[in-house]
Amino acid sequence: MNDTKSLPDLPDRLSGDPSSPHHVAEIFEHNIGIRLNGKERFDIEEYCISEGWVKVASPKALDRRGKPLMMTIKGTVEAFYIVK
Repeated sequence: MNDTKSLPDLPDRLSGDPSSPHHVAEIFEHNIGIRLNGKERFDIEEYCISEGWVKVASPKALDRRGKPLMMTIKGTVEAFYIVK
């Protein structure tokens, strides 16, 4: 079982893109959850708790490199570990 004391602290800003400076690989070894305005979201690519926003991928639009465009959604952001 995972013990919450052995898990690394979740940063204020985290990105799922490995090329981003806000990507922390050791955190993605565990399951994390994001709650935006009281609802759990599973399509979050990046978040910032202090600024109150998350970024989600656009379903169809792509940038010039072929990656999905990111849409910013503002609100109350909470990040947490999913402990089974």
